[in-house]
Amino acid sequence: MTMKSAHTPSTTVKKATAGHSMKPRQLTMMGLGSAIGAGLFLGSGAGVQAAGPAVLVSYLVAGTLIILVMWALGEMAASNPTSGAFSVYAERALGRTAGATIGWLWWLQLVVVIAAEALGAAGLLFSVWPVVPVWALALLFMVVFTGINLAGVRNFGEFEFWFAILKVAVIILFLAVGTALLLGLLPGVVSPGTANLTGNFAPQGLGGVAAALFVVIFAFGGTEIVSVAAAETEDPERSVGKAIRTVVWRILVFYIGSVFVIAAVLPATSKSLASPFAGVLDAARIPGASTAITLVAVVALLSALNANLYGASRMVYSLAQRGEAPRVLTRLNGAGVPLLAVTVSVAFGFIATVLELLFPERILPALFQLVGSTCLVVWGSALVSQLILRRRADRDGLPLPLRMKGFPGLTILGLVLLGLIFAVGFSAEASRVQLFSTFTLIAGIALACAAGARVTGRKRAANR
Repeated sequence: MTMKSAHTPSTTVKKATAGHSMKPRQLTMMGLGSAIGAGLFLGSGAGVQAAGPAVLVSYLVAGTLIILVMWALGEMAASNPTSGAFSVYAERALGRTAGATIGWLWWLQLVVVIAAEALGAAGLLFSVWPVVPVWALALLFMVVFTGINLAGVRNFGEFEFWFAILKVAVIILFLAVGTALLLGLLPGVVSPGTANLTGNFAPQGLGGVAAALFVVIFAFGGTEIVSVAAAETEDPERSVGKAIRTVVWRILVFYIGSVFVIAAVLPATSKSLASPFAGVLDAARIPGASTAITLVAVVALLSALNANLYGASRMVYSLAQRGEAPRVLTRLNGAGVPLLAVTVSVAFGFIATVLELLFPERILPALFQLVGSTCLVVWGSALVSQLILRRRADRDGLPLPLRMKGFPGLTILGLVLLGLIFAVGFSAEASRVQLFSTFTLIAGIALACAAGARVTGRKRAANR
């Protein structure tokens, strides 16, 4: 990680955007806000349906992997905070085409996630307020959050901070109610005990665990946005380290704790898994609680949409600065926000609202299926980049402000887990199709990036 050497893209990003106006507390909560969204509030139910209680195995495996990825990303982001994040790190470690491919892949992933979260929030709100159709609510959300992202990073960060605070408080309350229900402490309510967990732990066997794994990975996708936001944060070296250190307990408490309660209370065949948090509170017979948690889930999804739109716009902005996207995407508005980068990042979300109007209730499941395995490729690139750049830095004797402990063992462990996930994924028919689709997409992006690099190379040579 030759962090002392000059690198025009990262330097330009710091000067051209809103600078270091995001607070450390906002960065920490953004990492949480981007991850606690559709994947947890909706995808957790799909995971239980696919694997039964064995979905906990999927969460433990994916949780361990994302912890290792975040440690690796934290080391690189603290040394080189840039809006291109892992795309820039891949470029330095593996070359220009690799960096551009990872950047475009992640941008496409977030573009799809933004649409999924708008539709997911609209669907939940429609379930308790069936007045405005889902497509119209999704369209409204897209307009509002596009405006918020165009208002400037300071306002965006504060908005996201309070969104995340609300989600944390509600999940803690949900865990308290779920625990009381399981322990038989709620008056007039019979505890389901451990029957759902022990009766048929893995009804679909290894194939079910594999299928759930990609749903779970989608849930964790977005946590890596911390490394992107580091470029616009006060004291990024210290802020990134603090944000990374909180990943472990977040995953253990919020994800695994919530899914444990859901799997214990709701059978894998329950229709309530369509909205699992509300289903658990209905089982606890708390008046109005299911409606309240549904509304909070809407807020959670919109918070994740907000954070992911920020991440997508900054990534395509960085690509444009490095000559991997049209230069027009680097134009800023008066608030220091890349106006056109935000615009192109929300375009698919608006298209998805039209598709929802034409094909009701079909778009969200398709979007969930599309983006799960792309997260794995992005995370794998981060681990490989950190392995190469850390060794390069150690060889050259360069100091690093934040060093990943257990290197290279833990980085290699992350790559081994990643390899096992791919192996399991290719063994199951449903995930095999998804993986082949993902690698076909990557090959197409890589070819396009390589061709683009040759064209720009010729133009530069001709202008000399």
